[in-house]
Amino acid sequence: MLCTLAIGLAHAETPFVNDAEMGPPSSVKEGRKWQEETVRMPPWPRDADLVEVKLDHSDTAFRHYIDAKSLSTGGDGVVRYTLVAESDSGARNVSFEGLRCTPKGKYKIYAYGGGSRFTPTSISEDWRPVDERAGDRLHFELWKHYLCVPRLFQPRPKKDQVRMLKSGRVPAIENSGFLTN
Repeated sequence: MLCTLAIGLAHAETPFVNDAEMGPPSSVKEGRKWQEETVRMPPWPRDADLVEVKLDHSDTAFRHYIDAKSLSTGGDGVVRYTLVAESDSGARNVSFEGLRCTPKGKYKIYAYGGGSRFTPTSISEDWRPVDERAGDRLHFELWKHYLCVPRLFQPRPKKDQVRMLKSGRVPAIENSGFLTN
């Protein structure tokens, strides 16, 4: 009985409050939910406007190009571009895509091209994660080096995107720090 009394007293003297957690302060407001803007298809890419995407470690038989004329960042923060993948034999795959500069990166294919025109993909097309380990080196490097600012998770200005694509080089200072792949 003495033990029960001691446990009861110890429990009553605890500095912790056993009430439910309080909600956030009234000054904290709910943020705006991200909304994708309406997308319009770009004109068909011209060879003169194509800039090759130089990949660090490419194990694919394709060379990839971005149409510099179609490269743009929307009001929703999505970088949109026409991508041309060309095989060694000269066959081409053309797609119109979007890339979000989120912490892990996401991309979406809006349309595939053929016969000098684009055919939109299914409306239910979802954003796909950029995943270097799944063999998606192209989207990973577009996200990490060329189209987005590392650690800020926002698109580069278009002139910087084009400059980076044309030079194929990434300043070493941008890839230093504590952010992991």
